[in-house]
Amino acid sequence: MFTRMLKLRLLNVVAPAYFSVATAVTFILHFCLFIPTIFPNPDTSLKSSTTLHMAAFLFLMFNALGNYIMTIKYPAESANETAIPVCSPHCSDKVDAHYLLNGRHFCKLCRKVIFRRDHHCFFTGNCIGNKNMRYFIMFCIYTSCTCMYSLVLGVAFLTVEYSISFENPLTFLTLLPFSTGYFFMGTISGLQLFLVLMLYVWLGIGLVCAGFCCQQVLLVARGQTWCQMQRGELVENRSPWRANLKDVFGARWILGLILPVQTVETNSEDTDALKQD
Repeated sequence: MFTRMLKLRLLNVVAPAYFSVATAVTFILHFCLFIPTIFPNPDTSLKSSTTLHMAAFLFLMFNALGNYIMTIKYPAESANETAIPVCSPHCSDKVDAHYLLNGRHFCKLCRKVIFRRDHHCFFTGNCIGNKNMRYFIMFCIYTSCTCMYSLVLGVAFLTVEYSISFENPLTFLTLLPFSTGYFFMGTISGLQLFLVLMLYVWLGIGLVCAGFCCQQVLLVARGQTWCQMQRGELVENRSPWRANLKDVFGARWILGLILPVQTVETNSEDTDALKQD
């Protein structure tokens, strides 16, 4: 138990650092390699395309990082309790959290009692709940879009710079093993191998974030959390899916789709009621 908890605490530190490094690398590759190589010395006809690609990438990156910061800035609602409480009889004895009564959880990593806890995100280093669920979902959406967009530009860069053809669908599947072998044979440079690795990193992160986003939207529409689903707990007095989505995304949800701004007003009365329960 102690070893597993130590691994989780280490992951809680490594994951944000990994996200920061991946973000910095992606930003540098776009503006130092991809754009200058794909659009070299743009004339009047290509200048608009270059500006469009730069604006699209900055928009996606701005929203991904903005919602990432908002997820951390507005953490899940918690009580002012730091001592480890006694578990309820229904506690599933999870390593990272204890299930308490009245839908509360004590997160061992955050060391707080969390209301309406969904899960603990290691990339943000805090728990995801009703208060920051909207920012977390938008963070997943824009991170997925940024990774897929980077994947497309990365493929275009390899095609222009190294004359690699991706007309055959099997090219992408065999690109990593072949590139690794060619690197150790001294045929290709370390930069080319690194770019190939980044293609697979972007693809993996993009698919995972897209799948995770779809799962969270479905849970929100059902008025259920990940913790409740794991315990097989049914939601009593389930509200319509529109009301559940509005509760998380707020009335200004359209604005929240394009800008990382606060769209949900915190209801202090509901929070106080939960704490009293």
